[in-house]
Amino acid sequence: MCLIKPFNAYRPDKDLVSKVVSKPYHLYEKEDINRILYENQYSFLHVIKPEFGKTAKSKPNSPELFEKSRKMFRDFVSDGILKHEKDARFYVYEQMSKGESHTGIIGCASVDDYLNGKIRVHEQTLLDREVVLKNYLEVCDINAEPVCLTYPASKRIDAIIGDIKRSQPVYNFKDEDGKEHRLWLVERWEHLRGIKENFAAIPDIYIADGHHRISSSVLLAKEMRLKNPKDSSDEPYNFFMALFFADNQLKIYEYNRVLSDLNGMSCDGLLERLSQKFDILPTFRIPVRPEKQHIFGMYVKKKWYRLNAKPGLYDKNDPSGSLGAAILSDLALAPVFNIHDLRADKRIGFVSGAKGTKVLQEKVDSGQWAVAFTLCPVKIKQLYRVADCGKTMPPKSTWIEPKLLSGLTVYNLEIS
Repeated sequence: MCLIKPFNAYRPDKDLVSKVVSKPYHLYEKEDINRILYENQYSFLHVIKPEFGKTAKSKPNSPELFEKSRKMFRDFVSDGILKHEKDARFYVYEQMSKGESHTGIIGCASVDDYLNGKIRVHEQTLLDREVVLKNYLEVCDINAEPVCLTYPASKRIDAIIGDIKRSQPVYNFKDEDGKEHRLWLVERWEHLRGIKENFAAIPDIYIADGHHRISSSVLLAKEMRLKNPKDSSDEPYNFFMALFFADNQLKIYEYNRVLSDLNGMSCDGLLERLSQKFDILPTFRIPVRPEKQHIFGMYVKKKWYRLNAKPGLYDKNDPSGSLGAAILSDLALAPVFNIHDLRADKRIGFVSGAKGTKVLQEKVDSGQWAVAFTLCPVKIKQLYRVADCGKTMPPKSTWIEPKLLSGLTVYNLEIS
């Protein structure tokens, strides 16, 4: 049984919504952030970067900086940019881009479902980052961007969503990237009940994107429970905002790798080292988009190569170790390039497969990077298998779309 709970969202005025919402902060280039902050006084980026245009600067990730974000959010509310719903409800959200549509339900997920394993993980988190995000939540009091959860597709939930989408959306707008966004309010009692009852029949839900943000919410809830001996598990801080997508509504791309140097080797030397673990086939100018986890593409010195990991060098029965990200690390990145920590080593970068192979070629040809590797996308069933076995994927194993918006619906944790 998994719990999904309606909530009273803060959301933008209808006439301002396209100006208010923002992409996840990490998807912007610095110059784009500064341009938006300068040109658009309504952008939610002002809440995320509250010191823009100010001479006095607070220490990064400090309580003083978070307090400024909290004040900016409250200014957005008092100025009528964001308005508070009177009634608790769910929200149906649809994002359309390049002919593809992704539809899900925005609601609140339970910290207890995470703690008891009903919300399943597939990625390790870093405690330092969890603490920073927990401190942000504790001061700012809000979830402004939902985490992305996924579940096995349900015909009954699909039918409810389809019925809701037959009405007029409260929002229908395009962002600066040309993506179209729609939002419907779930107000009818039979829809609210149907969503809750059908999610209660789903045994497990999986984190698609947002492991650190969920972990920080859990960390905060644990602290608040210690401070509140009368905690009932129903307080707002015991939940976090999530966008629930059926697994057939998500698109999982590979997360390709680029390396800044060849670790002192020539191109011929690199090929010789790699040939000990891989069967190598030159494809010259033809990009390689691998179709299996043990196959990789490599672009170096304006040539493409197809790398096939030799049998017996990886465990095909290991849910995590048989993934391309693990095989490449074990057979190439660690022994050949001396890259052991993918989270900390500055010699490695990551590029979404959604950008295609041309971007990888440009990065290598420009001299910014020395070599690029393409991987096979992880399938949703492989993600389930890793999580069900209690294992985790290597860092940066998946790039999942759609990427969600900040400031479209905001959940109040009501801590203070």
